[in-house]
Amino acid sequence: MRKPVVLVTGASGEIGHGLIHRLRGEGRASIISVDLRPLPEELRQLVEREFTGSIMDNNLLDRIVSEFEVDTVFHLAALLSTRSEFTPLTAHQVNVEGTLNLLHFAQSEGESHGRPTVFLYPSSIAAYGLPDLATKERAGKVKENEWNLPATMYGCNKLYCEHLGRYFTRYYKQLAAEPLHGKVDFRSIRFPGLISAFTVPSGGTSDYAPEMIHAAAQGAAYACFVRRDTRIPFMAMPDAVEALIALAQADRSRVMQHVYNITAFNPSADELRELVVEYFPGASISFEIDPKRQAIVDSWPADVDDSAAREDWGFAPRYDLHRAFDEYLIPAIREQHSG
Repeated sequence: MRKPVVLVTGASGEIGHGLIHRLRGEGRASIISVDLRPLPEELRQLVEREFTGSIMDNNLLDRIVSEFEVDTVFHLAALLSTRSEFTPLTAHQVNVEGTLNLLHFAQSEGESHGRPTVFLYPSSIAAYGLPDLATKERAGKVKENEWNLPATMYGCNKLYCEHLGRYFTRYYKQLAAEPLHGKVDFRSIRFPGLISAFTVPSGGTSDYAPEMIHAAAQGAAYACFVRRDTRIPFMAMPDAVEALIALAQADRSRVMQHVYNITAFNPSADELRELVVEYFPGASISFEIDPKRQAIVDSWPADVDDSAAREDWGFAPRYDLHRAFDEYLIPAIREQHSG
């Protein structure tokens, strides 16, 4: 008999660290992981099996199918926004073709064990695209179905994969003699910028926030690449992890849509700088605007409407901006960089 497990792709990334610790802490699930890089030792000890390789490798996925019965997929593997702009074809291969591989994998698993495979997909505010700052200011809190005109390859990838997930859940091979849809239960969160105390940012266009904090803690000067008045939504990493788990565990009858916004706070870049300087008075933080990256951030909403997530499955972030700094970011980052 194959053993029921949770599969986490991109397990060594920012979200993967927190998610594996949280899943393991619950004690409810055996976890297997897939990542291009070997897991750090502390994570390796928490998973039942580590597969090192690409989500594009169908032989690797076949090995997983032969040994395990995957009930839930957390598909975190992705090429992030800044890197995707430098290598758009690679971004498409990883972000779209890789996701399509995993959706097909989940479909096969659902058909095999006779119940839908729950598929959690972290999307992004990059799926939005507002044309100018005046529109961004007027738009206010943007809903999931508004301004879906992404200006980046990463955003295009994420938006398309949201639609692929909806297709697999509702319409997969709809002309077949026997119904084959419904074997995948696709659930997606459009994350804002995420700030982690424990992992170094790795290629996101919203990374000016965590970069600013980590640089200050190390006593390094930091030049922020966006304007002082730049405003987008953010949240602390523990809330992002809790949201993924809450949505995964929500009764199917409560999940009324396939894609949900969530957010916690949306300070300007200058408000972030002021807060960082409060905790690290010697911090050297300047503003050297990168016009191209600035244009990307300007195309994202200043805030999002996450009322659907709050109403449907009880999303409620623990950390507002000040609590995130006081109780999570500053204590953990200071401990990391002490000595």
